[in-house]
Amino acid sequence: MSKKGTPRRKPGRMGPYVEGFRVSLLASGYKPGSVRHLLRDMGGLGRWMNREDIAAGDLDRAAVEEFLAHLRGLGRRRVPTAHSFDPLLDHLRREGVLAGPAAPSTPVQILMADYRRWLVVDRGLAAPTVLRYEKLAHRFLLERASQDGDDFIAALTGAAVVAFLLQESTRVSVGAAKGRVAELRSLLKFLYLTDRTPLPLATAVPPVAGWHDTGVPVTMTANDVQHLLDSCDRNSAVGIRDYGILMLVARLGLRSAEVARLRLGDIDWRSGQIAVRGKGRREDQLPLPCDVGEALVVYLTKARPATELRQVFLPCKAPQRGIRPDLVSDVTRRACDRTGLPRVGAHRLRHALATELLRRGAALVEVSQVLRHRDLATTAIYAKVDLGRLRTVAQPWPGAPR
Repeated sequence: MSKKGTPRRKPGRMGPYVEGFRVSLLASGYKPGSVRHLLRDMGGLGRWMNREDIAAGDLDRAAVEEFLAHLRGLGRRRVPTAHSFDPLLDHLRREGVLAGPAAPSTPVQILMADYRRWLVVDRGLAAPTVLRYEKLAHRFLLERASQDGDDFIAALTGAAVVAFLLQESTRVSVGAAKGRVAELRSLLKFLYLTDRTPLPLATAVPPVAGWHDTGVPVTMTANDVQHLLDSCDRNSAVGIRDYGILMLVARLGLRSAEVARLRLGDIDWRSGQIAVRGKGRREDQLPLPCDVGEALVVYLTKARPATELRQVFLPCKAPQRGIRPDLVSDVTRRACDRTGLPRVGAHRLRHALATELLRRGAALVEVSQVLRHRDLATTAIYAKVDLGRLRTVAQPWPGAPR
């Protein structure tokens, strides 16, 4: 019986999985009220599956969409979203009720699966970069397969590579075209290193014309950065977490992915150091300033959910898991909105840190070490914003009074 004395409605074909799903939701950090809503929707789905004669093992996103259309057809005022059933589908996959993603079967799918493993395992690229490289590779390989059939790799030529790149460059900017070059070279390098092509076709990819580093890096003042930090509500769990994230970016110059990857074991409280996992699996030991350490302590002791997860920063809402890198820029943009500053991403705070270091007299080599650039030429662009030193070496305009 329910609390109102009416019989509970049976969950239909979802009945055998209700208890396991409830336990899974609670373990993932869902609040009891949210669990009740999700179980209620699960029961409605199970009863509909009974009427439509759909087995639990045949449930998928299309069936969920059909169920929601049925609810809308009944004129229901509150109809859940398809996304709200993702936790249920994920749980059923973990329990073996639903099959996982289909194994790659076509030549392009098989090649793409191998390419993805190479990008992740061999090159150690971050997930957003892998996704970007995959998109271009998939588009290129599908085009070649449609023209040359299953032997599209054996028939691959430098002329086909150049033709594809020229086609891509007609619809994107110069900067985006340079990105396409890097993405295509990566795929061709993979094909050569894995003995799929006899020649290193990456050398056939022409560079994109355009001056390098002609712009001046857009930055923020130190006062603006402090306003962003001060805007965080440090009496709320979200504000405490966001303050810790912004401190890591603003004071140490961490990239968004580096903040997201940070784990509890990376912080050495005794020595006052923090291990940062950067690009290409590079790991650096950075000093942990007192103000950054204090922000992390407050977050870990007062705002971080109780969980066995080792990632430092977690979402404030279930399910509990490590944050995505794009959340770091979301936190920065929300802080900009609170302070009335133009919206910028987290990377702008790295620019601000470099500019402030130069203003205080740091050398470019020292700035490069703080930002962990592999090449000093990457840091050299910040010399353009060091106006004080540039004035001391600038020559007078011909004919102008001295």
